[in-house]
Amino acid sequence: MALAADTPKDSFRLSMLIYDTRFRAITIQVIVLILVLLGIGWLVNNTIENLAAKDKDINFSFLFSRAGYDIDQQLIPYTNDSTHGRALVIGLLNTLVVAFFACIFATLIGVFAGVLRLSKNWLVGRLMTVYVEVFRNVPLLLWILLAFVIFSETMPEPKDFKTTQAMVDAGTTPAAQMILFDSVAITNRGTNIPAPLLERPLGGTEAFGVPINFSVLATLLVIAGSIWVNYLVRRRAKAVQEDTGIRPVTWWKSLLILIAPTLALLIAMGFHLEVPAFPMGENGVSKGFNFVGGINVAHSFTALLIALSLYHGTYIAEAVRSGILAISRGQTEAAYALGLRPGRTMSLIILPQALRVIIPPLISQFLNITKNTTLGVAISYLDLKGTLGGITLNQTGRELECMLLMMLIYLILSLLISSGMNVYNTAVKLKER
Repeated sequence: MALAADTPKDSFRLSMLIYDTRFRAITIQVIVLILVLLGIGWLVNNTIENLAAKDKDINFSFLFSRAGYDIDQQLIPYTNDSTHGRALVIGLLNTLVVAFFACIFATLIGVFAGVLRLSKNWLVGRLMTVYVEVFRNVPLLLWILLAFVIFSETMPEPKDFKTTQAMVDAGTTPAAQMILFDSVAITNRGTNIPAPLLERPLGGTEAFGVPINFSVLATLLVIAGSIWVNYLVRRRAKAVQEDTGIRPVTWWKSLLILIAPTLALLIAMGFHLEVPAFPMGENGVSKGFNFVGGINVAHSFTALLIALSLYHGTYIAEAVRSGILAISRGQTEAAYALGLRPGRTMSLIILPQALRVIIPPLISQFLNITKNTTLGVAISYLDLKGTLGGITLNQTGRELECMLLMMLIYLILSLLISSGMNVYNTAVKLKER
């Protein structure tokens, strides 16, 4: 019996790039890529030609020239004799600091408000609704300006904290008093807080012009190690619970692991706080015109932090509320049937499942917080926008270079935040067994 031969394969023809579905998608993608590259090339060439017509070029050497301006808040040493590159680093650190704390506070406020907005207590639920609707429907810039004006115009002057000879004679106290056990003073010039000091620091070094403090590095390493060991202890407790049905008591172990190593290191280095105060003269009379010691936190930082936290906390609150409502009511009823209280039900059952709904919009809010720090320029907060995109740009006239650097830095920051949160999102998502 004769067998049918295999169908001969057609040889490749150029027309197959268009008419053959196996190659058409690749052809379209290649054409689009070529068009995009041609567009970018035309844009770059046009930019270079326009700059050349104005006797300009693309040059980043200005980063190594003297900055010539001061920055109030700085995490690493800086003077007006430092370079514009150093000013860029200072501005970037200021951006990271306010964004980091704003993300933490906004998350805490958002979770708190989101849960309470679903409270069965009518007054509590309405209060959270008012907070959400008021703060998210007013532009963020206005909240920043309002917070800055409140701190700058309503707080007492430093002289109001002084003790004069007349007060000593009359037995009266100053018009303004420090708070938190006489350790914090809020004035119209800033907030004076205690400064952490070490009697026996571990020293430090410098790399690429950036100082590295071994004491801070050792403390961070100890904290990271404590968190990791605590994670291992909790994971083992969970494994024991899955095997036996009984969860070992771990709260005291976690407390000891997280606190004891760091506390021991700080004691070994002679950690203590330097409280801000007026120099004291004879008979308890204050001298000078301002506080000495401690750290002066600028109101621009405080106002920006408060406004970012409260404003973005409303959006996180709505994300939390929607995540909780996405969980079936039967989950709560089953928990109540097992004897769990509402608080434990929320923390152990509802919120862990709601995270898969909460985290994606939470990532967007973290990105928005980081980018909205640029609004601090309205109250003279010198972050990356205020330094590189503000004073440095105006002094050097290198608009294109400054804008390109800013765009690249914010792009990298956004990608890092998004990648980190996506890793966490993958870790908490529901897994099939």
